Amino acid sequence: MEHGKKQGKADVGDDKEKERDYTHLVLKSDHERRPLYVCPDGHIFLEAFSTMYKPAYDFLVSVAEPVCRPQHVHEYKLTPFSLYAAVSVGLETDAIIAVLRRFSKTELDPSVVEFIKVSTENYGKAKLVLYQNRFFVESADRNVLRVLAQDEIVGQARTQPPADADTDPDGFFHVEARKNVQQVVEIEENDGGEKHMDVDGEKEPNEHTLIFTKARRIMYSFEINPAMVEQVKQRCLPGGLNFPLLEEYDYKHDSRNPDIAGLELNPTATLRSYQEKSLSKMFGNGRARSGIIVLPCGAGKSLTGIAAAVRCGKSCLVLCTNGVSVDQWRFQFRLWTNIRENQISRFTAVHKEDLPEEAGVTISTYNMISFSGRRSAMAESILSQIRRREWGLCLLDEVHVVPAQMFRKVLATTNSHCKLGLTATLVREDELIGDLNFLIGPKLFEANWLDLTNDGHIARVQCIEVWCEMTKEFYREYLKQEVLNSANRQRLLFVMNPNKFRACEFLVDYHERERGDKIIVFSDNIFALQEYATRMKRPMIYGKTPHAERTQILNVFKHSDKVNTVFLSKVGDNSIDIPEANVLIQISSHAGSRRQEAQRLGRILRAKREPPGKARPQFNAFFYTLVSRDTQEMYYSAKRQQFLVDQGYAFKVVRNLLEHADKGREWGLSTIEEQRELLSKCLVASEAEAGEEVMDDDDGLDDDGIPRATRRTGQQVGSLTGAEGLYMEYQSKKEAPPQKKPRHALFRQRYGK
Repeated sequence: MEHGKKQGKADVGDDKEKERDYTHLVLKSDHERRPLYVCPDGHIFLEAFSTMYKPAYDFLVSVAEPVCRPQHVHEYKLTPFSLYAAVSVGLETDAIIAVLRRFSKTELDPSVVEFIKVSTENYGKAKLVLYQNRFFVESADRNVLRVLAQDEIVGQARTQPPADADTDPDGFFHVEARKNVQQVVEIEENDGGEKHMDVDGEKEPNEHTLIFTKARRIMYSFEINPAMVEQVKQRCLPGGLNFPLLEEYDYKHDSRNPDIAGLELNPTATLRSYQEKSLSKMFGNGRARSGIIVLPCGAGKSLTGIAAAVRCGKSCLVLCTNGVSVDQWRFQFRLWTNIRENQISRFTAVHKEDLPEEAGVTISTYNMISFSGRRSAMAESILSQIRRREWGLCLLDEVHVVPAQMFRKVLATTNSHCKLGLTATLVREDELIGDLNFLIGPKLFEANWLDLTNDGHIARVQCIEVWCEMTKEFYREYLKQEVLNSANRQRLLFVMNPNKFRACEFLVDYHERERGDKIIVFSDNIFALQEYATRMKRPMIYGKTPHAERTQILNVFKHSDKVNTVFLSKVGDNSIDIPEANVLIQISSHAGSRRQEAQRLGRILRAKREPPGKARPQFNAFFYTLVSRDTQEMYYSAKRQQFLVDQGYAFKVVRNLLEHADKGREWGLSTIEEQRELLSKCLVASEAEAGEEVMDDDDGLDDDGIPRATRRTGQQVGSLTGAEGLYMEYQSKKEAPPQKKPRHALFRQRYGK
């Protein structure tokens, strides 16, 4: 094992799965009282039934990445980025090692100790500072700054100071550093005998002190090009120069940027313990740290973000995924704070409101900021205001979308002292989730889903996978070679399986009529969405649904018994708040996306009101996934469920759902004629119709508020008349342009060829 590597690549942090045999580990004599198994490869196992579970859990979520957290034993893993996050919230190397030794049932392996030291030794030695909309790399150690400045990538990003600037021979600026406040990690017992850990309190050191801080007086800095901030932050992470740039905002002493006048939380806004704990990771020493907070959907991410904005008190930019969530964030700010009408503005395709004059809150979408096409004069003016303003806090809702190339432009367009990312699912299928470590910052806090469920903060959900046999006609077509060669056609056939339709119809009928539930039906395939919704006579929302119509449907669904079921495409995956919904039926999804599965579960995770005078039911929300048997959908479903299984959820498989259906009732698609007619529609559908919805805009509107569906640009006549896809054999290959015939000899001299 190599201990000398400075990029955190010791065997402890390797992701390669090996046969793990821990039988050689020697237990301590009092191991029964200790909650952790710390293994030589960096994996840590936590006994959830231990009396020391709470303090051990609080510590582990600060220093390690969760692998899986079922009911009784949780698995975590030490990684360079998790340790980078640990030191970012105030834990120091000696403190991490000391607490692990205290909690571990076995002696710490030397490789684990070395890995922790290598991964944390350089954190905090360099900072990224925003001052007057200019970015500076700052350090108290001149040698560290020299190492950074001599690097090729950082050197290219460095801007030369003006000739008359007051710099030293290295070209560094000198600034006076403020005194750091000492921080303490303390484990103690409260009056009830429960042990807990305080990692951020500003307390006087005592015999339990585990953190020792250092104070610096003189800081050296150089300026970098704002357009290369992302590359510099990435270069400085473990795996590069291994000097992660600390981003902290001294908002209490920022006299240049005005406060939002009188902004406070309303008395009705009560933060739960886990929300307070997550904010304590962000705010410490009177400063705000950039990073990410991970809370399940329905656990109060919006209130956590709003509380952060209130505590910071400076101008706040909130970025969301679509126009509906912009309206919801505005409503939440008005609900939980005393913010005035003239202190909050929206910048969307529909609402283009000027920014508050001095300081305030502006809410927009990622697309509105990153859009690079032509804008209206008003939109360009507001975007210019956003670019010029020096934001105290940037709230990034559904932060897992940020690594997408288009949304990365947002961070280069806006300048903020502190960034807070909020999400329920810190996972992406393209493995770009790690980029958030330099785009935003480290993960500051992640809640345990099962703990919040047991405490009543989120709903108790029963997850059910319903297997639906394919009908003979549909399965015969599904197995044909030309269909097997077309993923879209395959997907359309197993989504439109008549048995799946009847299962969906039965579940909707049962939950509406027998239980009086509110139901969401999800489908990524728009062909299926329209067929299901039309046949069941229920409203639907997808990408081209106008913003006003979306809002109207959702309002009726929330506040009226006239609409108890709504069909949604993938536009409903993120940032749509429907707390009344308690049943979700999934008929079509985006392949094996684990993130989408968790986001959709989150639509029904909001804590439910228990009926008075009745016994508490085991489950108060239901998550159904309808799967066509013996198709590719079975594989996708198993892959999608992995994230939720790791969070402790279990899926119940139902094979005979329709046996419980009313035999005397005529369900949809029951006759052979209806099924053959539907099969014909599926076979003649174009490739685009057979595929999933493509979201080219966040709310179906262009920059001027006009629905994109009304602007038919760049389309062929065949697609406008419905003929696209009818002659697929001629569209498999792009035809070469016809060759020009040679000109007659009499014309060659005139035309030159």
